[in-house]
Amino acid sequence: MPFPDPISLLAPLGPWFESVRRDLPWRAADLDGPHPDPYSVLVSEVMLQQTQVATVVPYFQRWMARFPDLGALAAAGADEVHGLWAGLGYYRRARNLHRAAAVLARDGWPAALEGLLSLPGLGPYTAAALAAQAFQWPTPALDGNAFRVTARLLALEEDPRRRAQDLRDWLRPALAAHGPSRLTQAIMELGATLCAPAPRCAACPLGGTCRAHRLGLAQRIPPAVPKAKPRESELFLVAIGSPAGWLLRPPAATGLLAGLWSWPWAPVPEPGAGAAEAAVPYRAARGCAWPGWVQAYSHLRQTVHPLCARLEAAPEAPRGLAWVPVRDLGGLPMGRRDQRLRALLDQPAGFLPLTGEDWAAIDAVLGLE
Repeated sequence: MPFPDPISLLAPLGPWFESVRRDLPWRAADLDGPHPDPYSVLVSEVMLQQTQVATVVPYFQRWMARFPDLGALAAAGADEVHGLWAGLGYYRRARNLHRAAAVLARDGWPAALEGLLSLPGLGPYTAAALAAQAFQWPTPALDGNAFRVTARLLALEEDPRRRAQDLRDWLRPALAAHGPSRLTQAIMELGATLCAPAPRCAACPLGGTCRAHRLGLAQRIPPAVPKAKPRESELFLVAIGSPAGWLLRPPAATGLLAGLWSWPWAPVPEPGAGAAEAAVPYRAARGCAWPGWVQAYSHLRQTVHPLCARLEAAPEAPRGLAWVPVRDLGGLPMGRRDQRLRALLDQPAGFLPLTGEDWAAIDAVLGLE
């Protein structure tokens, strides 16, 4: 079945959006002209990757207060950038945004979508969304919400991502006719509110022309895509203090916690591995543990057992670790897992005595196995 005319089908979205649009700090008041601050659109779109609007708003406001333009962000140090991002997750976004700002501050904004796609961290969706909202280019932006909306409108019973180019070609004339920024944001808003995974078709401005609704298929379009089961791991997360400060792992250039400081860790032995024997050289240390938690990432679930040992003297830092002065600990950029242990250090009560297995984990971190 051929696709219907997108210009007439999507015409009701603009007026509907004007009646429901939220006052977001990155959203321009005038949606008919280029955005007065493309940089703010870039920041918001990168922050909104895999993160809800309500979570992003306070981070965006703090970010713009500290880095109000491309030059300010480009000139900032990596630790400050990661520190301001701390808690938002997916830290590669912060590194890519920092690198993109350096390119844009040097070369200026590109004149075509291809230039935006060449920037660090901007994939097809983010580049198209930025182009439409910041520059009024008719570039269809397809994320999960937009794929769901278009799949239902056209009754696509297959995974709509397989028809991505067809959907972009279908949307482009409607963007040009109704305004790229306005229609792009209207589709986003519709997918986030009414055309959600559990659709509210009775309130939808497109309910009368939506093929899936007319055919009674809205609940099952698009088809569910099975998610890969997260990998499971279990570890001791260890805070070791001494007169020299706290023992920490400096930021790595790549990996899950790239750009962030982290506590050293040791794996939990497999069941049946035998009783752990701890080394003796620093046994004058005081130690404690706290109840653990499960730290969830997009592809990984870590069972975390937090420990602390305070040494009377500072041994040489093992390879890959460094002693950080106590006064500097609070300002270091850390991920949520490591922030949580940092916060526990200020709690004088509620901790548990260390077991032999706990001490063996501390030995492993110090290279005393």
